[in-house]
Amino acid sequence: MEKIRKSEEQWRSELDPETYRIMREKGTEPPFTGKYNKHYEEGIYRCAACGNILFASTTKYDSGSGWPSFTAPASEDSLETETDLSHGMVRTEILCKRCESHIGHVFPDGPQPTGMRYCVNSAALRFEKK
Repeated sequence: MEKIRKSEEQWRSELDPETYRIMREKGTEPPFTGKYNKHYEEGIYRCAACGNILFASTTKYDSGSGWPSFTAPASEDSLETETDLSHGMVRTEILCKRCESHIGHVFPDGPQPTGMRYCVNSAALRFEKK
């Protein structure tokens, strides 16, 4: 997959302020406020910054965490991970593999079959109905 490289000035001009804060400055939205937290239509969720397909609705579930949660990415070309040591915690950050924007974090406390919970910011997603 070819990476998308842009300056932060370019990203800032293309993304609304909240999306920029979350995706480029590694922010988060307050729990239970994102538009996709309780969203269950059939389709795909794309990266809000570059359009890369990140998740399928078939892997979405209600984790009760207040953020959209998925059991797996759409493909191995969807996400990459990094260790996140911010806020006095050790977490695994998930980033869009194509544009390297912050999407959320992944935790090993999800349901089967993967046992993973991809905890995602709604602002990092754009839904495409099937």
